[in-house]
Amino acid sequence: MSKSDIVSEWFHQYSHDVYDFLVYYTGNRDVEDLVQEVFIKAIKGLKTFKQQSSPKTWLFSIARNVAIDDARKRNRKKLVLTSELDDMLKVDQDQMPENLIDLNEKRKELYIAIHSLKPNYRDAVVLRGLKELSVAETAAVLDWKEEKVRTTYYRALKALRKKRGGVEDE
Repeated sequence: MSKSDIVSEWFHQYSHDVYDFLVYYTGNRDVEDLVQEVFIKAIKGLKTFKQQSSPKTWLFSIARNVAIDDARKRNRKKLVLTSELDDMLKVDQDQMPENLIDLNEKRKELYIAIHSLKPNYRDAVVLRGLKELSVAETAAVLDWKEEKVRTTYYRALKALRKKRGGVEDE
């Protein structure tokens, strides 16, 4: 199988996960170009993929670096929330409008709270809590030791609870 065939298969399997990761990581919904860049870099760097981790973990590592590079290019000192989450939320038809408003508000609060965390905490929360990567996979993406992932994730959750007034909704 050619390099482009392998990465094409990965694109079909993981592009949605990479997109979600980049949305949470950058705080911007308009990340299609970054997703594309991730898979272009994957094609170019496929020979460096050692298969010691899953392709998804490797793609998240690339996505994180692409997002960091993009932020540097734009001379942003801090990643900020630039868009609302409303149109990204999937809604069940059975839910009552008043419940949807409460749900949307809670998710917005959580989203804003995540983006107010320091970058290391945000990385740990997005990868472990939202994308549900294992400790080992998160360590591989961030190039950290597993103990650092556990400690940072614990501290990030503690900081999130504090920012949200000690309430655990999700």
